[in-house]
Amino acid sequence: MVMGPTHAMSGAAAGLAVAQLLPASWGGVSSAQEAFVFAGIAAGAALLPDLDSPQATVSRSFGPVSQMLSHLVENVSQFLVNLTRGPKDRRCGNGHRTVTHTLWFALAAGAVAAPLISAFGRPATIGLLFVFLALAIRGLFPEWSKKKEWVLVTALAALLAYGAWRYVPLTASGLVLGSAVTVGVLAHLAGDFITKHGIPLFAPLLRFRGRRWWNAGLPKPLRVRASGPADKFLLSAFTMLVVVQVIYIGSGDFVEYAQFVPASTSIDSSR
Repeated sequence: MVMGPTHAMSGAAAGLAVAQLLPASWGGVSSAQEAFVFAGIAAGAALLPDLDSPQATVSRSFGPVSQMLSHLVENVSQFLVNLTRGPKDRRCGNGHRTVTHTLWFALAAGAVAAPLISAFGRPATIGLLFVFLALAIRGLFPEWSKKKEWVLVTALAALLAYGAWRYVPLTASGLVLGSAVTVGVLAHLAGDFITKHGIPLFAPLLRFRGRRWWNAGLPKPLRVRASGPADKFLLSAFTMLVVVQVIYIGSGDFVEYAQFVPASTSIDSSR
């Protein structure tokens, strides 16, 4: 797989780009601060698929809680693969890089987040931001976070989320903010898609040569190795994209038209 920093930075880059593309009149973000919230959620969601591996750094984001959740996700994934496998699929003994690495998981993650935000507004948005910021911090700084207690990572994520609660106006629709989760997961899938092993992107719905859990990927000569030169190049490229977009958005050239956001789709900031 592509390494954690690359996943997180790709999610942030994609999140900033999508935040700028969605017009406020469609329920999109209406301020630079809100664009950063969208990108923060996407950056953390870009680590979400690896919760199917208890050994992953991200699975230690919330200490024993995330470790237990990771074991649950891995076991459920293993069960679902064995339940749906084709006649030529081997029996699954490890759920890593299976269910959470499919297109359907990316869509489902956003489909859960969007109505949650629509129903509970600001508290749900900030709650999701807190969770995903913790994942993003683990992903961006794996060596540093390994040396620190999970409590410190959690506290840092909580502090950033509290700042957003106090100072960031949230006007985007639940559908738009929930889509940040899908954007992040898709960024993760794109990163793993280009690696040597690929991912079961369309499993188990599309059957191929008697298999439902087959890995899709680039042609073999184009595939990259995790932590190799290509991975490091991608990390540098995504970091540059994030920096350029942050400067552009923060400069004031990022113009939003909040007055055109339909009242029925905006999040009530008083909630």
